[in-house]
Amino acid sequence: MHILIVSQYFWPENFRINDITKRLVEQGNKVTVITGKPNYPDGRFYPGYGFFKKYKEKFHGADIIRVPLIPRGDGSGLRLILNYLSFMIFGCFWVPFLKIPEYDIIFVYQLSPITAAIPAIFLKKIKKVPLVMYTLDLWPESLLAVGAVKSEKILKVVGKMVYFIYKNCDKILVPSKGFIDNIKKYNISDSKIIYWPQWGEDIFNVKPEGDLQAEILPNGFKIMFAGNIGAAQGLEIIIDVAEKLKKYSDIYWIIIGDGRMKLLLEEHIRDRDLQENIIMLGRKPLEMMPDYFSLADCLFLSLKNEPVFSLTLPAKIQTYLACGKPVIAAIDGEGARVVNDAKAGFTCSYNNPDCLAAIVIKMYNLDRESRSKIGINGREYFEKNFNSNSLLTQLLSIFSNEVKGG
Repeated sequence: MHILIVSQYFWPENFRINDITKRLVEQGNKVTVITGKPNYPDGRFYPGYGFFKKYKEKFHGADIIRVPLIPRGDGSGLRLILNYLSFMIFGCFWVPFLKIPEYDIIFVYQLSPITAAIPAIFLKKIKKVPLVMYTLDLWPESLLAVGAVKSEKILKVVGKMVYFIYKNCDKILVPSKGFIDNIKKYNISDSKIIYWPQWGEDIFNVKPEGDLQAEILPNGFKIMFAGNIGAAQGLEIIIDVAEKLKKYSDIYWIIIGDGRMKLLLEEHIRDRDLQENIIMLGRKPLEMMPDYFSLADCLFLSLKNEPVFSLTLPAKIQTYLACGKPVIAAIDGEGARVVNDAKAGFTCSYNNPDCLAAIVIKMYNLDRESRSKIGINGREYFEKNFNSNSLLTQLLSIFSNEVKGG
């Protein structure tokens, strides 16, 4: 089967579509990826790339075709809009003229922006092949939740575009059961929507003690966050909790990652004199993350308390469960449900820093054996519900059925 993947983001940017692509090739499929020039999250082209430079590459046997686009800059305002529109426009009017071998199915990996699906619909109309979209971000709800768009008129226009995109998909995969009712309100039938959760990459089956030598973390109770430092994550809650717990001099928050809220977070840490309690390590290579996770006593995630986020199951949860480390989560809805069902840690509402401080101390007071058992619970739940082999088999079955005509 020749699978055409359309995703605005791809390697060397760090997204799960990289692992999905690699695994699809390993299963004997021919894969072509249409993507943008890498510029996330820094907002500028990665070294060696440019608007007209390096538009064809290989990745683990997959062919990559890179669409020119305008880098996202600081990730806000006009620059971000131009980034979104440039991928959509060049995807529609440049890619169809390239010599791409005949493909059997189109798979859209839909993060923000949803406009990245429009080139895929254009290609579907030309080639008369089925289109399967993996909806990882709900528009226009996410735009409203992060404050990117507040105008009701604009939100209505975006809603009409979302309706057009959903209607032109043959199947819509969702990573959270909470997404289903939201998509159905666009008059999409149950038969078109399939729950297909994300998996954690195999690399995250971490050792009890890693091989990390590059950096020595402080001795004490280490709470680690790794990932995008954006508006939706709301990591400013760490500032309030770290200040409440400042008397516990051996509790450290370790933050690994980057994003448009990073500089503001660092400023708040300095303003409140929390540099010794909250340690910002910046972005690290994916292959080093298992070693970092192995040094953590527990792993942390947060997601702002917005209606759309309560429907979301962040992929970070799968990664954390895969690590076999206990989880502390300031999250509501579907994410909290999974952590609690797995008995993999403690959760509280995002809007309750007092409760977050309490569950941090609760985890802190557990002995090592008890924390280890909680981590094992998470790993067992991961193997049962988010196993990459079974999920890949399911994905290929979905593709095969659509190629055969549903």
